[in-house]
Amino acid sequence: MSCIHRILQLAAVLIGMFVIGSTVLAGVQATSQEFVGIDEKPGAQVALDAVLKNEDGKAITLGELINKPTILTLNYFRCAGICTPLLNGLADTLNQIQLEPGKSFQVITISFDPTDTPEIAHQKRINYLEQIKRPFPPTAWRFLTGEAQSTRSVADSVGFGFRAEGDQYIHVGAIMVLTPTGKVSRYFYGTTFLPADLQMAIQEAARGQLNPTIPRVLTYCYSYDAARGEYVLNMTRVIGAGTLFIAGLFAIFVLRSRSRSKNKEKATRRAV
Repeated sequence: MSCIHRILQLAAVLIGMFVIGSTVLAGVQATSQEFVGIDEKPGAQVALDAVLKNEDGKAITLGELINKPTILTLNYFRCAGICTPLLNGLADTLNQIQLEPGKSFQVITISFDPTDTPEIAHQKRINYLEQIKRPFPPTAWRFLTGEAQSTRSVADSVGFGFRAEGDQYIHVGAIMVLTPTGKVSRYFYGTTFLPADLQMAIQEAARGQLNPTIPRVLTYCYSYDAARGEYVLNMTRVIGAGTLFIAGLFAIFVLRSRSRSKNKEKATRRAV
């Protein structure tokens, strides 16, 4: 069997699998009531008027807190999935960046679970501040809670989509860096962050710059399996990427074959 026939057969199989997988995925998305993922909104204004509760149970708005570059995380405190690794990864990174917390930047973690309480938020802040081995004032990392309408407005304003699934929530792992006026400067995805990248993002946010996103490896290759409570490889997307790769190789092969055929024809004509 020739090389071109093998490539055609492989491409046909992959394309068939991709079409089937895409149909199934489209059906799932069509029946979903709420978007899950990130709809990037660079330059968007975070909901500064959203009324939340601080660790002491006092009502406060984001507008009262955001006056410097801010790392915003959206989580829920009972999360058995990606929330803990994300916050642990962020704490590790905060240990390594050279900027002064509370002066050059701050962190705000908001729970979108209305059952989370200020008491839980208070304990969470204690736990994560203990992971940081450098001077880090408590006011530089706030843990806020609030009613569903308020936390949803914050999430929507920065394009963070989540959905309740039983007593859990389906969501992605991401953090946002905001400017001192509360506009989205940059998104980071995953559970670990390079200190140099995050430090640069904070400095650029201080200047009001909007920046491109770090590659979306987590959200592109993985999806949340609610039954297993973990992120699993999304075969539909992998097959799609593989199909495009094979199609690209095939196109290159065909173009080169045509070019060689034309060159042979020209050489034959000259010989005659």
